[in-house]
Amino acid sequence: MPSSGVAAVDRALSILAAFEDAPEPMTLAELARRTKMYKSTLLRLMTSLQEFGYLVQFADGRYHLGPTPFRLGAVYQRSNNLHDQVVPLLRQLVADGTESPSYHVRHDAKRRLCVFRVDSGHSTLDRVEAGMLLPLDRGAAGRVILAFDGEKGEGYDEIRKDCIAVSFGERDPDCAGLACPVFGPAGKCVGALSLSGPKLRFTRDNIRAMTSLLLKAAVRLTRTLGGPTELLDDALRASAEDARPARRVRR
Repeated sequence: MPSSGVAAVDRALSILAAFEDAPEPMTLAELARRTKMYKSTLLRLMTSLQEFGYLVQFADGRYHLGPTPFRLGAVYQRSNNLHDQVVPLLRQLVADGTESPSYHVRHDAKRRLCVFRVDSGHSTLDRVEAGMLLPLDRGAAGRVILAFDGEKGEGYDEIRKDCIAVSFGERDPDCAGLACPVFGPAGKCVGALSLSGPKLRFTRDNIRAMTSLLLKAAVRLTRTLGGPTELLDDALRASAEDARPARRVRR
């Protein structure tokens, strides 16, 4: 869909967006291929981006993000107290022995953003980091967001009823995930709390135990954000009945 903004700004932002899923610095040719811009256009725009610290050019000629996006991200975190509300809950989940917890929000029509992530104490982890954009239609957190945004289908009806989604190998064949919604004012789903890690550790007993811990964290965060907890309370009571034999996660 064409933007109604300033074309040069749109193109500059498209250049920055090209680095979102690029773990390594890129050549001018790679950037041209990703952005579908002429090299001459790229060079003019990238000169301005370099001057303001958004991009840097290395000695081998390749480009990567500069220090300004990191600085702006730090400013965002300082001004957004969501960090202080979510991260302690994620750390407590790790202390309780869960897999790695994350907090996700919808980014656009097809992707979700991992806003916060704390690695578990296990020696093997799944590959999820804060700032990553992940698909909405694959993975437990994405399915939770879709379900509470009204996605149709029997599977989504079950997620809305249980307030829990479990996924096995949807993004990575060796990993699994567990997620539940977080509600804000007026009962709107504002994000998803998730636990993820190697699939072999997602046994039935571990899933039961982690479901209870995850729902309790979601209830606390929902209360902090001013949202209703009735659906989560009901799901927590149901999970407590199923999880009586396994109160803690096996390491």
